[in-house]
Amino acid sequence: MLPITWETVRLFLHVGAATIWVGGQFTLAGLVPGLRALSPDAPRAAARRFNRIAWPAYFVLVATGIWNVLAISDLSMASPWGRTLMVKVVVAILSGVAAFLHTIARSKVGLAVWGAVASLSAVAALFLGVLLAT
Repeated sequence: MLPITWETVRLFLHVGAATIWVGGQFTLAGLVPGLRALSPDAPRAAARRFNRIAWPAYFVLVATGIWNVLAISDLSMASPWGRTLMVKVVVAILSGVAAFLHTIARSKVGLAVWGAVASLSAVAALFLGVLLAT
């Protein structure tokens, strides 16, 4: 068996949290039409329940992201890798801000726009994370 290290634990927590944050958003979006058929209030109730695991996952993502960066000894922001990392940080923050704005939105347009921005920026951050790992 391969050894379990702090790097392994850190990456496991980061990927696990990303799975909840990104995958949960798309799962919830897929459920909304069926939930609306049950009750007009059902999507909001499901979203509130999802937020109970989504926001802790987002904060684990942020914490392990910082931990990941601190673990790099020769980080140069002037390198292509460093610039890619900075773009990832920006879109990850955008995902959190947009998700927050989605939770406080009251209009259908606001819900749609901020939900889309949150999800698309989460996917972009996920893609950039994979790009950084290669």
